[in-house]
Order: sequence, then C-alpha cells, then structure tokens
Amino acid sequence: MKSKRDFTKLLDITREECEYLLERSTFLKMQKKQGKEYKPLKDKSLAMIFEKSSTRTRASFEIGMWELGGYAMFLSSGESQIGRGEPVKDTARVLSRYVDAIMIRTYGQALVEELAQWATVPLVNGLSDTYHPCQILADLFTIREFKGNLGDLKIAYIGDGNNVANSWLEACILLDLSFSIATPEQYAAKGSLLEKAKENSRFVATHDPLEAVRDADVIYTDVWVSMGQEAEKEERTLSFASYRIDDALLKEAKKGAIVMHCLPAHRNKEISDGVFESQQEVIFSQAENRLHTQKALLEWLIKGSEG
Repeated sequence: MKSKRDFTKLLDITREECEYLLERSTFLKMQKKQGKEYKPLKDKSLAMIFEKSSTRTRASFEIGMWELGGYAMFLSSGESQIGRGEPVKDTARVLSRYVDAIMIRTYGQALVEELAQWATVPLVNGLSDTYHPCQILADLFTIREFKGNLGDLKIAYIGDGNNVANSWLEACILLDLSFSIATPEQYAAKGSLLEKAKENSRFVATHDPLEAVRDADVIYTDVWVSMGQEAEKEERTLSFASYRIDDALLKEAKKGAIVMHCLPAHRNKEISDGVFESQQEVIFSQAENRLHTQKALLEWLIKGSEG
C-alpha cells in the first residue's frame, strides 16, 4: 500500500495538488452535467463522523461518494463509541479495518489530527473550529468559474476570524493570493498562520471593512455566531454590526464584484437580504461546488492510497 494522504487543512496539499483538484473538479462537474456515469470508487466506502450537525457537508459527501460508485456511512457521536469515551486512536484503527476513508466534522482540530495520526486510511476534515478546508476548496473553484482565474483578483473577507477565515489565510499562503481580511479587533484571526500570511505583500489585515473591500473582485462573509457560540450571540451581534455586506459596502468594491457566503446565511445580519438575492447564483453555485470538489478530493485520496 502507498503512503496514505490526509486533508486536515488546506496546507496539507501543495499548490500543484490544489490546481489538480480544481481541474479535476471541472471534469467531474462536466461529467455530471452531461449525465455520464463515472464510478472510480466502485466498492469503496467512506465513514462520516458528525459531532456537529450539517446540511451541506453530509449531503455533498454522501451523494458524492454514491455518484463515484462507493458507499458513505453516517456516524453521529451519540450513536457511536467515540461519543461514549472510546479512545480516538481505537476508533481510528477500527474504522480503518472497515472503510477506505474517514471524514469528520467536529469541534477541536486536535481530534482531527489524532484521528489522522492513527487511521491507516485517508482522513478528511469536514470542518473543525480551526479550519474548514473543504469549503475553501469549493470557494476557490467557484471563483474560477465566475471570474476565470485567481491570481489577478482581490478577495476580501469580512467578518469573524474563524475557521473559514483561517482556511482563507491558508489559501492566501498556498496560492499567493491578493487577500484582505476585516474583522472586529476582539474577533481577529491570530497566531502563526496570520504571521505567515503577512509575508505575502498583497495581504492586508484590518478592522475597517471599507478598506478591505475597496476595489475587491470578490467579497466573502460568514455567520457572526457559529455553532457552539450561541451564548455569545448578543455580544457578537453588537460587535459585528458594522461588518454587514450591504449595498453601501458593495459600492466600494469593483464593478461586477461577486459576493460569496458559505451558508447558512442570516439575512440582514452578516448580509443584507437584497445583496444575498442579487448574488444567489454565486452563493448557491458555491454550495453546489462542495459536491464536485469533494468528489475530486475523495477520488484523489482513495485512489492515491491504493497499492
């Protein structure tokens, strides 16, 4: 057996591998649109562990695995031994005897990395509190669809310095993107990833959303209150009030700029209802593309681990 690869964060792959996955996603999307059968993962299986609930992550991984000819098995923490205190390394070793890959959507990045350490099959991070790499892969693919390239564009992220923001910082580092991020001071992205991003001369970190979106080609936002932060809802809503994507903010961007949201969206909170509806084709294509990019990722990881 070849050495298995994991996708615990975007920087687990190289720039060339990222480019391959985006190109492969184009092929897989075309195959589906043309109704062509393509099942390279016939008789392969994926275990999907969910400690956090989800619509898009479950649907896109489950349907994607089926479309590739394989089978996806859903495991919630309440219905598996991992939720009853079984050591993570034991769960990883047991599942590795049954399936060809594992996907987990959870809270702590440490759990993702421990599973990856002990699993003998590829491990995919479907979301953690630190990273959301599958979302960013779909976002990059969507920007290429609507704008044709990545290298010449300015991308602005407005909102929380959360897991999505961290994965965008990784994309900025990996692909040398022109990228600006505007967050409230108390919710800013922090740590070595931010310091690494600052080595890119086209990277800007600010607390001013107007500065971030000025002349941007792409504006991106996420919810102000993520799952597990409900107790902070009132405080966060007040802190993020001036970070809403609305017509006034959009006017600062380039003409024809697109607006992206990884969903679920809260209308008239992080994005106005009018801007959301005017950009719904981009936003729902972004959601659809989770399917195509994750199919490319699963095919690459599982076929690449075969001897």
